Amino acid sequence: MADKQDYYDLLGVSKSASDAEIKSAFRKLAKKYHPDNKETGDEAKFKEIGEAYSVLSDKQKRAQYDQFGHAAFQNGGAGFGGGAGGFNGFGFEDIDLSDLFNMFGGGFSSRGRSSKGTGKTKGRDIETNIEISFEDAVYGCEKTFKVSLDEPCNECSGKGGKGEKTCSTCGGRGRVVSQQRTMFGVFQTETACPDCGGRGVTYAEVCTHCHGKGIIEKVKEINLRVPRGVETGDTLRMSGKGNAGLNGGPRGDIYINFRVKEHEIYKRDGRDIYVNIPLTVTEAILGCEKEVPTIHGTIITKIPAGTQNLEKFRFKGKGVDDEKSGRLGDEYGIVNIIIPDKLTKEQKDLIKSLSETTLDNSKEFKTYYKYTK
Repeated sequence: MADKQDYYDLLGVSKSASDAEIKSAFRKLAKKYHPDNKETGDEAKFKEIGEAYSVLSDKQKRAQYDQFGHAAFQNGGAGFGGGAGGFNGFGFEDIDLSDLFNMFGGGFSSRGRSSKGTGKTKGRDIETNIEISFEDAVYGCEKTFKVSLDEPCNECSGKGGKGEKTCSTCGGRGRVVSQQRTMFGVFQTETACPDCGGRGVTYAEVCTHCHGKGIIEKVKEINLRVPRGVETGDTLRMSGKGNAGLNGGPRGDIYINFRVKEHEIYKRDGRDIYVNIPLTVTEAILGCEKEVPTIHGTIITKIPAGTQNLEKFRFKGKGVDDEKSGRLGDEYGIVNIIIPDKLTKEQKDLIKSLSETTLDNSKEFKTYYKYTK
């Protein structure tokens, strides 16, 4: 027994540890090393700490262990049932097992993970993609789209058959109980009946229309209200509009992914809209009043004299009215000075006259010419 690890060291407590400290240490380690723990489970280690706790949690056994060590339990010593490696004598009576097993998803609870006795199953969720115009995304709209859905069978009213009778396997409960003997005792697990699928009934005649499934596939038209301000990448959930559930279970949901078409002149960034404002050279130099289209209607803005290419004007509150956030975006006009590629003789003469002026006295020209000499 010289190669066995000290029980106190196994639990990570001192030899003067109280009963409460020993119990607390065991609980933490049991959760860590339980075989159902997928991350840190270790069956061998779990058995070792169980063995240590069974001794140190018993006053008489602990006293014998403190005096004689592991030798106290060799050859059936101290009435440990043939050595500390067995589990029949473990002192788990004062441990709240639910405390220990809840972290494993209820795997050892009396009912397991399945819902109680209904056999109802929620229908599958489905996902679909919809492309809408720029205007429909900005202003919102009503849309109708088609989708293939699982629907209750009309022939059998979604039951899956005719000639209903109580399931002989579960006696109509829809649930069956199985027992498992473990080191902690006998545990019962309750699951849906495999013969009736949790419905509690079977049928003398299987429905030929749905082949006993209770559901058939149908193409349905769904009406959808598209809220104002949706954009490419947004997803809308329609609760309870998806596939029909089994055995009277609730419907699944429909998830709609949006793709918004590009616009001819507008560009969108969230709630904000961008539009190019084309100006002639003369309009940029002398200034002007310009009509600017927005998604809320045309406005007139003043372009000051000497406006530069790519200069940006902000039109507050002329962006997207976003229904999701309840906030209103802005529109930005970006100046785009158009250089003509064809001129009449008269226009060319005017441009030549302009070139004889002293525009090169500006700061930008002076800085540029500084590096050309």
